[in-house]
Amino acid sequence: MSMLPKSGTVAVLSESEARSDSRFLARAWAGSETFVFLPTHFPAHGHRIENSLALLPAEYRTDHFVLLTSGSTGDPKLIVAKKSRSERLAEVIHAGQENEAVRETIACLPLSYSYAFVNQWLWANHMRRRLVLTDGFSRPDAFKRTLEDAHDAMICMVGIQVPLLLSLFGSQKFPGIIRLNFAGGRFPQEHLQNLREIFPNAKIFNNYGCAEAMPRLTIRRAGGANTAANIGRPLPGIELRSGEEDQLEFRSPFRAVAFVEGGVLRAVTDEEWVETGDLGRQAEDGSWVLLGRKSEVFKRFGEKISLPAIQAAVQRVWSGELAFYREFDSMGENGHVMVLAPHPPGEQLRSVLMELRQNFTRPHWPLRVESVERLSRLPNDKVDTRVLAERNHVTVEWSQRY
Repeated sequence: MSMLPKSGTVAVLSESEARSDSRFLARAWAGSETFVFLPTHFPAHGHRIENSLALLPAEYRTDHFVLLTSGSTGDPKLIVAKKSRSERLAEVIHAGQENEAVRETIACLPLSYSYAFVNQWLWANHMRRRLVLTDGFSRPDAFKRTLEDAHDAMICMVGIQVPLLLSLFGSQKFPGIIRLNFAGGRFPQEHLQNLREIFPNAKIFNNYGCAEAMPRLTIRRAGGANTAANIGRPLPGIELRSGEEDQLEFRSPFRAVAFVEGGVLRAVTDEEWVETGDLGRQAEDGSWVLLGRKSEVFKRFGEKISLPAIQAAVQRVWSGELAFYREFDSMGENGHVMVLAPHPPGEQLRSVLMELRQNFTRPHWPLRVESVERLSRLPNDKVDTRVLAERNHVTVEWSQRY
């Protein structure tokens, strides 16, 4: 086995290497040297990564690992985490998801995505379970065979994959899947019945967190609430609070220890409250409810606009994918554009517009409804809103007059 390439004194490992030889990542984890785990298509020796890694002090150059997150902007941010803390989190996740009966986990997301890395690769490595790598929905026939062959298995998905899952496998049943986890975006509450039919033996969980938490903050059973926005209660040892203007913040003994962004390294102490990037409030029963990302809640003509609320309404009548990007109108007011994928039939588009008109006043309506054949995605499988805003190969389905 070849040695890991180096960037300064930090080893660099790409996902393509890890997928080609499962021992490669395990060896990096077992060693004392800190390593950075990069998405397959990310340039391992780009100047930004080189410069960012050079900022790591000596205390972070052993017994740590580094992941990248692009958030919703596409700009790389390095998340520095301590191996032992993440192993303890894997144990907490194991208990929270009732995973003792699970014998294997099937990966259909990039392992370099913090959710898949901790909830699947690290969990399998630390708890001595089997990891099954797949190409996911890019090779649906092979993915289907893997699901058919599964035995006491766990699968981790993001909610935006559900429409594709239903279109490909909506009439199938996969009884070997006994745990189904969702994280990394809105929980697909409106599709629960369909998911229970496809995975009849699966316990389904809504998992919430962020890369800075590395990545888990809460876990709740799907039946524990009737709204996608409810994320349940913090895991043992984790604290949540709603700060200024409903900014959701956390303290966690498992979180990352430092971040590198824009050429600046910021270490985090155990006493600090860290922003999740979401807005949220605590419900009367002690659970927490998300109000949306900071960029997804804004004022328009004095009214508070919530893109998650609009998404929840539209997805009652729209079975495809849905995303938003922000735009100012001709009067300089904040607004948003809704993007549907694939291109909607006329009847479905009329249903979407009717849902908007029946549930929201005009300031909440999108400036335009656009459609594309497929949503562009970042390496972590999140929607790339910057590409959406470039409006390549877009069809304007409807537009406000303003």
